[in-house]
Amino acid sequence: MKFSSRILEIKPSPTLAITALANSMKIQGINILDFSSGEPDFDTPQFIKDAAINAINEGKTKYTLVGGIPQLKEAVVSKLKRDNNLDYNINEVTINCGGKHSFYNLMQVLFNEGDEVIVLAPYWVSYPSMISLAGAKPVILPTTESTQFKITPEMLDNAINSNTRAVIINSPSNPTGSAYTEKELFNLAEIFKKHNIFILSDDIYEKILYDNFKHHNIAELVPELKPKTIIINAVSKTYSMTGWRIGYIAANKEIIKHVETLQSQSTSNPTSISQYAAIAALTGDQTVLNDMISAFSKRRDMIVNGLNEVLNFSCQKPNGAFYAFPSIKDIYSLPGWTKIEQEYNDKSNSSKLSSYLLKEAQVAVVPGIAFGIEDYIRLSFATSDDKIIEGIKRIKNAINALQ
Repeated sequence: MKFSSRILEIKPSPTLAITALANSMKIQGINILDFSSGEPDFDTPQFIKDAAINAINEGKTKYTLVGGIPQLKEAVVSKLKRDNNLDYNINEVTINCGGKHSFYNLMQVLFNEGDEVIVLAPYWVSYPSMISLAGAKPVILPTTESTQFKITPEMLDNAINSNTRAVIINSPSNPTGSAYTEKELFNLAEIFKKHNIFILSDDIYEKILYDNFKHHNIAELVPELKPKTIIINAVSKTYSMTGWRIGYIAANKEIIKHVETLQSQSTSNPTSISQYAAIAALTGDQTVLNDMISAFSKRRDMIVNGLNEVLNFSCQKPNGAFYAFPSIKDIYSLPGWTKIEQEYNDKSNSSKLSSYLLKEAQVAVVPGIAFGIEDYIRLSFATSDDKIIEGIKRIKNAINALQ
């Protein structure tokens, strides 16, 4: 059977693949502790669910406008003003079927063959594939732990060339949890002023922050760059609405028009019921987030402290999101590592360790290579305190066995 070259070049999402494998092992009765899923374990707040139920009961179950109902667009406009001090009209906003769909639409609308998009590694796993599916080239710009996995102005300036069309800034980051300070963004803005390229601001974790860290994006800080900045966000992580599939884009009205044209020929409108739930999420009582973020903050400290007690592990404390990203490179010197290299056929060391932990400790993590960087693994702490405590215990025992 013959398939398109596009699909043959694309691999399944590694994070979703690991989650699926962990779930299949659970079905077999294996007690797997799953730290692979990037999904809050909290329920969607009741007032949001009530809004969806009311929408069903009121018969709001039909097709809507392709780019979303005006009431939801107005809610997004109000949110951007309230939280980000940014002014948009509703024709500069579109609603999509989740944040991933927002990115996919943008890639298809903005880029052509020969275009290059700078992707900072470690990166969210889907960025490179979505860029490639648009015919453009993802240009991977590696960062290091020494800069908290963030780029400097010099790195950015050196990476931009005549083919560069855009740079993706994900703050806080999946997988590292690192976030850019106001000063860091101002410094990057000086480079962006020199180049006619788009800034794709992935703000999906903007509300999940710790230690009084404040989120900013470049459009907010440097108004002259707002026309070049495209904001991508969703209700999924903030309001624990991952399955509701509502994302949105704020950008120049011409970009929005083309995104909605594309969407009209693919998904059509996002689910009507989810749109009414999203209105409630964006306009309702925002203090419902406090308990979730407080729990995540406690879990962050618990998992980071625990990982730093694992033999030859080292883990920085993230500014936001709900991921820990420990370095594993020092375990390669342990005597038992040779046995892991011999027993596991995975190409990368982080994949070998992830396979070892899944088999020997029944703990599911995501290898760093999935995010474009070796010698790290990602653990989501969007899970219970008890699972974190037991998971760290199992990892410690598995690594101690390598001595």
